[in-house]
Amino acid sequence: MLHPLFKLLPSAFCIPIFLLLTLTSCDSEKGKSSQTDPVVVRAFQVDSSRVSKSLSLSGNVEAKQTLRLGFMVAGKVKQVTKRQGEKIKKGNLLAALDATEYHIGLQAAEAKLMEVQDQYDRIKLMYDRNSTSDANFVKAKAGLNQAKAQAQLRDKNVKDTRLYAPISGVLLKKEVSEGEIVDKGMPLFGLADIDQVHINTSVPEAEISQIKLAQDAEVKIPALDTTFMGKVIEVGLAAEAKTRTYTAKIEIDNPQHRILPGMIASINIATQNNTSTLSLPGRAILNGIDNNAYVYVLDKEKGRAFKRDVSLGKMHRDEIEITAGLKLGDWIIIDGQQKLSDGAKVTTK
Repeated sequence: MLHPLFKLLPSAFCIPIFLLLTLTSCDSEKGKSSQTDPVVVRAFQVDSSRVSKSLSLSGNVEAKQTLRLGFMVAGKVKQVTKRQGEKIKKGNLLAALDATEYHIGLQAAEAKLMEVQDQYDRIKLMYDRNSTSDANFVKAKAGLNQAKAQAQLRDKNVKDTRLYAPISGVLLKKEVSEGEIVDKGMPLFGLADIDQVHINTSVPEAEISQIKLAQDAEVKIPALDTTFMGKVIEVGLAAEAKTRTYTAKIEIDNPQHRILPGMIASINIATQNNTSTLSLPGRAILNGIDNNAYVYVLDKEKGRAFKRDVSLGKMHRDEIEITAGLKLGDWIIIDGQQKLSDGAKVTTK
């Protein structure tokens, strides 16, 4: 029986309208069919794994060797050859004093030595001929030794007016300028060897037994946003009286001198204590609107995926520890979960 609409329309229009209604009905049925098609996913079965516990510490960087340098004599600074931050080689001249006064003192000492030497030679000749007493000879010999010592001291003073680098490194501090009057022993330069650096850290009393010499350590320098590998080279045996912590030191190679003394470091040391844990590949975990972590669990009997909230622990390489929300044997969807909603039909590859 024709629809009432067809009775009112001319026959010429009946066939196109009928076809239009038929096509619309087919498209609707096709849409319903596509919406119920299962999503193709890949699943992973949760298993326990043995992971090493790690010890997280914080520390600060110091040079492998740091020297505070100054002149062994007082005087007026005549020359400063290096700038702060400059790389220094062993034997490089750092600074020099005006040595005029010391040269004069050396000349006077050498002249005195010549005089005493001549006196000694005369008395020695007389002593060999038994023409003078033992006392006179001993006195002449002592005078000669004293004159030699004075000349050597004056010569050393002249040499000490020039300050050389005793090691290769980087000039961390320069606290002197040309024209300044400096005293003997005053620290003027800070020179550090940073081809290797040390990370000093404090270890709680309860965890010091987990750190051993030559143990590998992972050190992150936040200022450089880079992680370096090092080794434990010192472990303290006596605790600090106030903090009850022990000191430990980690050594890192630093050939490019990127790591500088004073930088803050985060240290991660894998201990020998292992533990069982549930972990998932990082790509399986999603974040909700409220920033909660969740996964999709596959129900193989129903062929559906169900959303489940999980609690996260530490990251071990490319996997994340799951502390709550899952159990051994659960099947977790690790590919295709972005297309899912809670209870969606799925089929596995």
